Amino acid sequence: MSYDTSDLDLERGFKNRREILGDAWVDRLLSRATNFNAEFQHMITRFAWNEIWGRPGLDKKTRRAMVLAITMALGRWEEFELHVRAALIGSDPETRLTPDELKEILMQTAIYAGVPAANTGFTHAQEILREIGPQIGYTLEPMSPLDAFHSGLGKDMVTTTKPALHYSLRKARNGAARKTVVLSHALGCDLTMWDWLANVLAEDCDVVSYDHRGHGSSDAPATLYTMQELAEDAARLVRELNCGPVVWVGLSMGGMVGQELAIRNPELIQALVIANSTSAYPENVREVWQQRISNVRANGIEVIADAVMERYFHDQFRSEKAGVVAAFRRRLTSTDQEGYIGCCNAVGTVDTTARLPKIATPTLVIAGALDQGAPVSMSQTMVENIPGAQLVVLDDASHLAVAEQPKAFAHAVLDFLDTLKA
Repeated sequence: MSYDTSDLDLERGFKNRREILGDAWVDRLLSRATNFNAEFQHMITRFAWNEIWGRPGLDKKTRRAMVLAITMALGRWEEFELHVRAALIGSDPETRLTPDELKEILMQTAIYAGVPAANTGFTHAQEILREIGPQIGYTLEPMSPLDAFHSGLGKDMVTTTKPALHYSLRKARNGAARKTVVLSHALGCDLTMWDWLANVLAEDCDVVSYDHRGHGSSDAPATLYTMQELAEDAARLVRELNCGPVVWVGLSMGGMVGQELAIRNPELIQALVIANSTSAYPENVREVWQQRISNVRANGIEVIADAVMERYFHDQFRSEKAGVVAAFRRRLTSTDQEGYIGCCNAVGTVDTTARLPKIATPTLVIAGALDQGAPVSMSQTMVENIPGAQLVVLDDASHLAVAEQPKAFAHAVLDFLDTLKA
């Protein structure tokens, strides 16, 4: 029987230590070890780097973030700098942090550990970025805090043309947008309907979301609108931002606007996603829309709010996600009444079916299997009339499919984007 003299815990610890801190740093550490500190290095390599870093419960990138947050909170700046460097230039892309991810860790820690710690943390991190930025393809550039904005919300602006449209622009987080995507919301909603999807798409796309006239913070002319007017609003937004041709993603009313825009201004549209929408309503449904206009004009939006939520969300979702439904209900009832009535007229009189063959851009149609407001048959009609259009039907989704099935909705959109030419 032989005796294995190797210390497996030590070997595993050094393996993790090299993976996280890099061979050069570990080799330098070993070359400087003495009879005074060798036992200490032996101990922390076995216990910190094997016992903790070797556990599978958290991925190593998450553990990096925790170490940075804790060392910043405690003011352990030598250790903080060590881990900042290692995180930015680590050899393993699975555990490496981007400068933007590092920034998010420091900002999160500022809230829970205090602004003074964050001030010092940002100072140390910026000095390291100045030094190693060229190595990782990152350049620190002057920027005024007046030009900064919340990356999860985008920069809020309004059009200079009238009626003024409020919109938000999220620049691609990777700094190299492959496309510009415009998100167009449903009746009685606003641009916040898209927040989750917008942040997913903004990883590598510039994303514009906007409030239709009569909604959110956009102007609300006191008149009945037409779908042509809403499409012209969309066209002047794209022109003012000089961002076309764009990928248009519209849900319900937004999908109707996208159809009209693609027909009237094909030069502005690279591709089209029409979700939970229709190209026309039968005559009896058109009459229902006119009745809704009369009802809201006489009694306000509150009187129809519960019925709208029943069409927007299926029973199980309303039961399990009552808070989400309540938020959409508040958004509906706070919509400008004249603006809501104006858009009701545009939606109720939509009529693009006969002109759909003119749409020459790649088109994806998304339907909700449980959608009563725009049943799957309406999506099938659009697919049959738009050359080359694709249809995706989302299970367990009603009218606001992006809210009920956000991941499935995003997956459908991302897969579609991957089919488009750069």
